[in-house]
Amino acid sequence: MASSFLSSSAKPYCSSKPLNPNRATSPTFSSSHLGTTPRFATHGFSAAAAVKTKPSAHLRSLPRPVQASLSKRPEYIPSRIDDPNYVRIFDTTLRDGEQSPGATMTSAEKLVVARQLARLGVDIIEAGFPASSPDDLDAVRSIAIEVGNTPVGEEGHIPVICGLSRCNKRDIDAAWEAVRHARRPRIHTFIATSEIHMQHKLRKTPEQVVAIAREMVAYARSLGCPDVEFSPEDAGRSNREFLYHILGEVIKAGATTLNIPDTVGYTLPYEFGGLIADIKANTPGIENAIISTHCQNDLGLSTANTLAGAHAGARQLEVTINGIGERAGNASLEEVQEHSGLHVQPHKAIVGANAFAHESGIHQDGMLKYKGTYEIISPDDIGLTRANEFGIVLGKLSGRHAVRSKLVELGYEINDQEFEDFFKRYKEVAEKKKRVTDEDIEALLSDEIFQPKATCGTLGLSTATVKLIGPDGEEKVGCSVGTGPVDAAYKAVDQIIQIPTVLREYSMTSVTEGIDAIATTRVVVTGDVSNNNKHALTGSSFNRAFSGSGADMDIVVSSVRAYLSALNKMCSFVGAVKASSEVPENQSFENGVAYLDADEPPAETVVGEEEEVGACAVCLEGYVLRTLPCSHDFHDRCVVEWLRLRRACPLCRFKLPEPAAAA
Repeated sequence: MASSFLSSSAKPYCSSKPLNPNRATSPTFSSSHLGTTPRFATHGFSAAAAVKTKPSAHLRSLPRPVQASLSKRPEYIPSRIDDPNYVRIFDTTLRDGEQSPGATMTSAEKLVVARQLARLGVDIIEAGFPASSPDDLDAVRSIAIEVGNTPVGEEGHIPVICGLSRCNKRDIDAAWEAVRHARRPRIHTFIATSEIHMQHKLRKTPEQVVAIAREMVAYARSLGCPDVEFSPEDAGRSNREFLYHILGEVIKAGATTLNIPDTVGYTLPYEFGGLIADIKANTPGIENAIISTHCQNDLGLSTANTLAGAHAGARQLEVTINGIGERAGNASLEEVQEHSGLHVQPHKAIVGANAFAHESGIHQDGMLKYKGTYEIISPDDIGLTRANEFGIVLGKLSGRHAVRSKLVELGYEINDQEFEDFFKRYKEVAEKKKRVTDEDIEALLSDEIFQPKATCGTLGLSTATVKLIGPDGEEKVGCSVGTGPVDAAYKAVDQIIQIPTVLREYSMTSVTEGIDAIATTRVVVTGDVSNNNKHALTGSSFNRAFSGSGADMDIVVSSVRAYLSALNKMCSFVGAVKASSEVPENQSFENGVAYLDADEPPAETVVGEEEEVGACAVCLEGYVLRTLPCSHDFHDRCVVEWLRLRRACPLCRFKLPEPAAAA
């Protein structure tokens, strides 16, 4: 079937004037010139990729675009454009652009950018991925309420506000909740269609993928959304016949825009133009939908591919400001000539620092399962090295799979409940920072999971209110004033704990860089819990000291965490002393571990060896210590309760062997 790259009745420019009459009209090409795959007799689709062929002489001689003046914007109708010369601009800076590592924006920043995009005149603003985080959902909702209902410019233009979602009901519900407040809402849903993605990432058959896509597009329309965009992810590497089939099915289900993404920047301009032309010629019902392009910049060809798509019949172009986006970025809405002496942009194709970096949780999940899902070449092939094997950069869009993988990479193993607690705190930090570093992860791991809250002032006496949760789950609140915010917070904690305590040492360091760095606080406290302790060498009495550390971006909260850590150690020691003084007759101790109903502990349960050097990590005193297999030193009496209950080092959580059964 013949297909046209650019017919005289379908010019892709917003113009009230015809193209330059001195330029040749674009010729019509047979689909065989465009490297299509053959049509299959059945829907048992094969893994055939798009065939790469040498472009014909006609294709190489296509006329270059002609600069044209703007015409009146046609009335917005989701599934068609009455003016055949008009091309819609779909800006995804706030969604795909934010996937560029380090480009995270706050909700307020997103709103400012959205206002400017509306003033710029873009037709559709993809405001975010609402299901990725509560912060993103709130940001998209705010943009829909304000920007999606406020006319701008002389013509009173109101942009379409779009939210991204995967092909599942949870994502679609979140997207609709966010964008439904706009006058022109749109849901953009996607599912992978290339053989490599279906096999290694989705682990589903082509038939299953078609069924999911059809069902979810219909579900989005059933919510009341009049405008639904569908993207077959990795279309550039998808089988052509399969693409025609799935696109035809989603049109039947109600899709109004078909976005064709070259997800990994794999195709060349003549190939991508051919893909768009073939979709236009072979997809059932294509006259009832708009064809869109979404070109990644992995080979530096996103702008060229986007223009080729427009020549072939696409009437929506997805772009970002400055071309920022996942890995090497997207087609640029504006390209600025770089002068010599400037550093290479992080998202520069092939050699940029972000060209092989992945922050989106969906992309990270695919990379962890199979690198080929989102990388067409290995960085090793061009002499580049990266911080980790999969190029994962942690940020607010990272999912559980990537975060747990990072913990394993750093050498930490925690159970599912501990991970869920950690992941909640990770999300809180990630939504405030541009990038989460390894030091941030370790700082979060080294702290207990609790949420003290402090409010302080800078005029006169500082005030603080602290709410703590006790071991029985009861919440208690303390309020106090002090000579500074930390002093006020500590006094508020003392009101709740009611244990006489003296602060001996206080220090704070920054474990990460920048204004949004995480601060780690270390304190040492003493109390009246060990009046009868005698120094092993001098025989003098002393009060036992307890240290604690805490980490947070807020220095007051970090200080409170450290103080509570030390107080918890003190309380644990009181319990241990009490327990050791009330040992039942049928209980014996060895290496700080209690054994019941045994005349003596089995020899196999001994952990660590005794030595008379160093200092106990709990009480900071020396003499006759037990060194655990992880090389941390403790007095048996200081960790008796901890080891009995947890069978792990109190500092590093190193798991100790379970005691053998008594003979």
